[in-house]
Amino acid sequence: MNEHSGRRRARSLRMSSLAMLLPLALSSTAQTPTLSAVPATAVTAVAEASPAAAKAWRAAPAPYQSPTKPLPYRTALKPAQIRPVAPGFDVAAFEALANDLTVGERVPGLAMAIVQDGRIVSARGYGVTDVDHPQPINGHTVFRLASLSKAFASTMTGLLVNDGVLRWDSKVVDYVPRFQLSDPTATREVTVADVLSHRTGLRWHNAFDRDIENNADYYTVSQKLATAPLGCKPGACYEYQNVAFSLVGDVVFAATGSFYDQAVDRRIFKPLGMNDASIGLAGIEHSASWAKPHVRARRGWTSLAPKPTYYRLAPAAGVNASASDMAEWLLAQLGHRPDVLPAPLLATLHAPLITTPGEMHAGWRGTRVDSASYALAWRVLDYSGQQVVFHAGAVEGYRGLIALVPGRDFGVAILWNSTSHLPSALLPTVLDTALGLPPQQWLNTDMGKQLLLAQTHGRPLPAAMHVADDDGRDDDDEPGASAGRSVAAPR
Repeated sequence: MNEHSGRRRARSLRMSSLAMLLPLALSSTAQTPTLSAVPATAVTAVAEASPAAAKAWRAAPAPYQSPTKPLPYRTALKPAQIRPVAPGFDVAAFEALANDLTVGERVPGLAMAIVQDGRIVSARGYGVTDVDHPQPINGHTVFRLASLSKAFASTMTGLLVNDGVLRWDSKVVDYVPRFQLSDPTATREVTVADVLSHRTGLRWHNAFDRDIENNADYYTVSQKLATAPLGCKPGACYEYQNVAFSLVGDVVFAATGSFYDQAVDRRIFKPLGMNDASIGLAGIEHSASWAKPHVRARRGWTSLAPKPTYYRLAPAAGVNASASDMAEWLLAQLGHRPDVLPAPLLATLHAPLITTPGEMHAGWRGTRVDSASYALAWRVLDYSGQQVVFHAGAVEGYRGLIALVPGRDFGVAILWNSTSHLPSALLPTVLDTALGLPPQQWLNTDMGKQLLLAQTHGRPLPAAMHVADDDGRDDDDEPGASAGRSVAAPR
């Protein structure tokens, strides 16, 4: 077979796969459909149908690269396309691992939620809320979500798009007249989808986060966006933002007349039964049980009062939730609450809009992730051939991770109340087992080693496969993680 016919055959394979996945007539927005993007579900479908086709797919130019618009007619995976988790997935083993991470105060406290096949299989807490005044963490103990909050913003926006109140390509300046970038043309071009996918064109990563950390108010800082240099036209490049992202809260208010926190509570928290969830500093402090943030001190962990700073950016980092809440959120994002979040909306939220190759760096992402993109407030990873919809979050004293595997109807969320990076290794440990991947030693604890031995039937792994987590950073691009470095420096 010559090179030309090989490419033609691979292209034909891709198009036939797409023909099976594209819906005939579904619409969740008023936006005119285009074929400029490819449903994210197609990548998984092609990979499972033929490894050779998957290789050709990845080698081809990505059809969803910027500039793109979210498609209004995406559909979720069909039941026949969803596979079960790998045999031997033992929830109790991961609950034991989570508990082990709190032994000896490796981390003060932790909560984890796991859902599978439309069921909550675990939603529990471990450790204590505060090392100085310890109370046990349970499934209803509230943690600060940091950047895991962003998906609530895109989901809230998507519900308004479904209502016909907004469009993904609505111009931000039409709803927020005070919004300005350094170029008037760019100001007029920025869309709601651009804000939610960090494609505003700003050149600076986390622009003006330093001001927020220095206790400035959001409205004052958002005016400074007019002074920041642009690196591209809106929609054409990616730079992670918190201040600019939070413009979506102003859009929601302008479009509905409801404050952002009220809208999210009414349209998401209450309908989903997220009964512990809230937005803002007062929300967490008035919770019946909540985990205080912790940082390292000379004698170990010390607890702090949570800072109000990033709570001022409610869409970017303002949500608080428990393991019980996160379990309901995982189920909803996996399509099990179509009464609240319709399937076409979810597929649109999770579909990649722009590539982010910088996400494939050290740690488990460097080992497992073959490609990375950003969608509408979600990261989309090719995790050793499986599509994983992911996000991380961090503010001082809190960290969190969330991952959805739509092709396995599986999801996991991990929250903890300290600056430790050790629990980050729990996520790939869970994912590898659920997906049936060859085990690696991500978690360098006694319990982690015991699990590894059980998975390998006592046979030692080759030295090259031991990738122990040594508290290295693998999720440092999230809110609050900019503390201690210049966020206003061009990059």
